Amino acid sequence: METKSVVKVGSRKSQLALIQTNTIINQLKKLNPNLSFEVISMQTTGDKVLDAALSKIGEKNLFTRELELALEKKEVDFVVHSLKDLPTALPEGLLIGCIYKRDSPYDAVVMHPSNAGKKLEDLPEGSVIGTSSLRRAAQLARKFPHFKFENIRGNLNTRISQVLDKDTCMYAVSQGAMAVECRNSDPFTLSLLSQIHHPETVIQCVAERAFLKKLEGGCSVPVSAFSEVKDGKLSLTGGVFSIDGKQGRIEYACDSLPESIEEKEKPTVSPNGPREFAGIVGSEKVSIATLEVAQRVGLQVAGTFIEY
Repeated sequence: METKSVVKVGSRKSQLALIQTNTIINQLKKLNPNLSFEVISMQTTGDKVLDAALSKIGEKNLFTRELELALEKKEVDFVVHSLKDLPTALPEGLLIGCIYKRDSPYDAVVMHPSNAGKKLEDLPEGSVIGTSSLRRAAQLARKFPHFKFENIRGNLNTRISQVLDKDTCMYAVSQGAMAVECRNSDPFTLSLLSQIHHPETVIQCVAERAFLKKLEGGCSVPVSAFSEVKDGKLSLTGGVFSIDGKQGRIEYACDSLPESIEEKEKPTVSPNGPREFAGIVGSEKVSIATLEVAQRVGLQVAGTFIEY
């Protein structure tokens, strides 16, 4: 297997993206002190187009394509994404080498100072809520039909929060998780990334992405999710809403996970690379059998919508 002394890392130029990229690099440095990391930053289409709603641009890889091209050309060894921005269908030859431990996936409300201390339900009729997300707008319009919703774009460098719970607004698929994408033909990088693969996050995100992939949803469709690993079981709640929030369905599925979620035998790797689930690979920390359960739960929830 090829060895490297310098690992090249692709990242978007935004402040948040660089913070995420350096978080991954710092964790890998702790485990691999002999390695050096070089960050190569670039702008994506989503960073350049700030005068239109994401849902109206029409592409699913707005924040990823330029980074993936750099991967395909071997200009970088891996790239770091917010997993919610990564399409469920990845370019041939690329996969998600690891998912880092998920931060809070819940949405947050940033209030004007004149509304300090208030919650959404305290705001008067006709209050204007700014969001670029159809998912948020649809769910909030469903619960608060007396509000007005306006599109707002741009980087958010400060997050001041009153957290929205799942009963008010379920989060986006894989929200709060960082994914590291690499080539399936690069065993050195795959082995490196497997060190920080977070089992519970991987299980949840496979289920959520399998659900979204089956529905073929993206940022133009208000799709939401809530998953949980608890007491040896994986549960997933999925929601699909009309753009105006007046119609919507929420479905649920649950299944037992294997008694041990770890891989007892070293996963076999085919000439086409390791087996993946909604673009995500397993590792010694998360067995193929476990990921099969997670994928099945996601497909089960999606199936209820398709059969309806």
